[in-house]
Amino acid sequence: MPGARGPRRPGRVLAALLCAVTAAGLYGCSGTGPSDPSPTPTRAPATTAPGGVSPFTGLPARSGPVLAVKIDNVAAARPQTGLAAADLVYVEQVEGGVTRLLAVYSSRLPDSVGPVRSARESDISLLRPFGTPALAYSGAQTRLTPLLEAAPLELVSQADAPRAFRRSPDRPAPHNLYLDPERALAAAPGASDARPVGLRFGAAPEGGTATEARTVRFPAARYTFTWSAADRGWRVALDGRAVTATDSGPPAPATVVVQRVTVRPSAFRDVNGAVSPYTETTGSGTATVLRDGRAYEARWSRPDPAGGTAFTTPDGSPLPFARGQVWFVLAPR
Repeated sequence: MPGARGPRRPGRVLAALLCAVTAAGLYGCSGTGPSDPSPTPTRAPATTAPGGVSPFTGLPARSGPVLAVKIDNVAAARPQTGLAAADLVYVEQVEGGVTRLLAVYSSRLPDSVGPVRSARESDISLLRPFGTPALAYSGAQTRLTPLLEAAPLELVSQADAPRAFRRSPDRPAPHNLYLDPERALAAAPGASDARPVGLRFGAAPEGGTATEARTVRFPAARYTFTWSAADRGWRVALDGRAVTATDSGPPAPATVVVQRVTVRPSAFRDVNGAVSPYTETTGSGTATVLRDGRAYEARWSRPDPAGGTAFTTPDGSPLPFARGQVWFVLAPR
């Protein structure tokens, strides 16, 4: 039985909260290490989601806890494992203009996910509409740890839940850390079940532009989404090479959202001194929604940091997504 992460010590939580409130002084704070292990709690059986439908995919699903995983996306980390099973996938810019993925699971769990990498400040805001999801990651810089610990997240790091992770001998570190999702959720007994985050699913709206492929550029990464009628989804390529998987067919999201956002410098730096970018997902802006071989111009709005994101047509009507996996490409404006 996998080990579980025990309750946080009061002193550790107080320190984290104080650091989060006094943001100017958080750089002198750090975590106190993993909590003491405790017996793994028995999780209640999954219940049927409202209406028997996943709020993340629009497909029939059982309600279950939400697990978000930071996944490596550089060339040495590909092909990845477990990506096709995710309900939602977010593409985020990190240091050097490359990208990293945040995959959200609830409807189904693969046997393994990875390679797993470190968390970023943007993840805290991005995951807030999900309630108290579990966040699995390899670690975080010391100055960011207090903010993560103070956030409404069930943290599952290699330090806190070592039995949920394994190193593969087939790849060099740091691109060889893999997660067992079942053990990760056992170490996160407080993870909340899937709930609506603003997405709507249904028949395609009128209009749109027939689109065979769409390319989205980051400073040091290039994504191309190509419509595949056979898959009823969009094949994904990164820097001109198809994204594949070690455990399944390649991901083919039914909907791809190119969400134009502000990407600005944060107060954090990586181990090499490069400034970590912060992706703003609260506010409003424009987007392009790809579904059923067509592109629809849209607007996105998330005025409440704790609320979900609404996507509408330019005239303000709700813009439904195709049922299935959704990718959000958080592209710089």
